[in-house]
Amino acid sequence: MSENENNQTETETPETEVDDNVEALDAGAVEQEPDLREELAKTREQMFRVAAEAENTRKRAAREIADARKYAVTGLARDLLDVADNLARALAAISDDARDHASEALGGLISGVELTDKTLHVALDRHGVRKIDPKGEKFNPNHHQAVAQIPSTAPAGEVVEVIQPGYLLGDRTLRAAMVAVSSGQAPVPLDPEAASESDAEPGSNVDTTA
Repeated sequence: MSENENNQTETETPETEVDDNVEALDAGAVEQEPDLREELAKTREQMFRVAAEAENTRKRAAREIADARKYAVTGLARDLLDVADNLARALAAISDDARDHASEALGGLISGVELTDKTLHVALDRHGVRKIDPKGEKFNPNHHQAVAQIPSTAPAGEVVEVIQPGYLLGDRTLRAAMVAVSSGQAPVPLDPEAASESDAEPGSNVDTTA
């Protein structure tokens, strides 16, 4: 073999090896492609899940902070309800005649109590506390507490008397209203004569004179 042929063989051998390596890499990549695609899909799904969980956590934290601010006055508002009740009782105890004939000093005292009651309810309303006076409304167990059931011309289940008003703080019941609920109209008593006839034995009123 000549020197030129030997040199040509030596120069062609590395190129052949490179081609073989490239083909082997391509074949391996083709074989691994499904696995890589599956791994990529799993990674993407995990990223979406983590992002969704982070967003839910952010929303939950924001909601808890808003609720904490909104209901921070719960304890104080509940304590002030006794003050509101006492003011209402004091005003209810003053008759119209006493108002009409009250002295200047007593009239000023009554006006002061009324103004205090109004100012208190304005302050409560400013902090989200609303009064419940459900007379004429359908009984709602979430906001009302039934302490009596009485016959009435009102439909059964309707609030016919408010014994103690209730209060809401936002959408929560701060204190349920104590109410009396209608049981419907009382049964009409039967006429005594009609009742005696209805209680008679069958056939006892049949005319046998024919």
